[in-house]
Amino acid sequence: MTKKLAIVTRYALGILLIILAINALGGGFYGMSGAPDVPVEWLEGTPFTSYFISSLILFVAVGGTSLFAGILVFRKSLYSRLASFFAGMVTVIWLTVQVAIIGYVSWMQPTTAGVAALILVLTWLLPSNLEQNG
Repeated sequence: MTKKLAIVTRYALGILLIILAINALGGGFYGMSGAPDVPVEWLEGTPFTSYFISSLILFVAVGGTSLFAGILVFRKSLYSRLASFFAGMVTVIWLTVQVAIIGYVSWMQPTTAGVAALILVLTWLLPSNLEQNG
């Protein structure tokens, strides 16, 4: 991989992770605040009576890991690939569980799945720390 392509890959990955983090942190905060515009009927058949717990998980697990990974990617950390892979997989697991429990309810589910897949591909393409020179 050329140095220029490695830089583009790093920035694309970092930006996607930060966008995912902002989305998850915002969604998590909204849900913990009561999610007034989201139908409570979606929770029927789930272990939840409100959106608080699931939103807290979204905030911490998806938002937190994505933000942490994004920071590591931009800092060119030795652990950026591991953190990015973990953030991508946490997002895939989150979406899989969400769709299994409440079904398809929003265009954001497949969009976020696409972003998670792209994060995993870019993580695979990201040069290891030993290969990085810039």
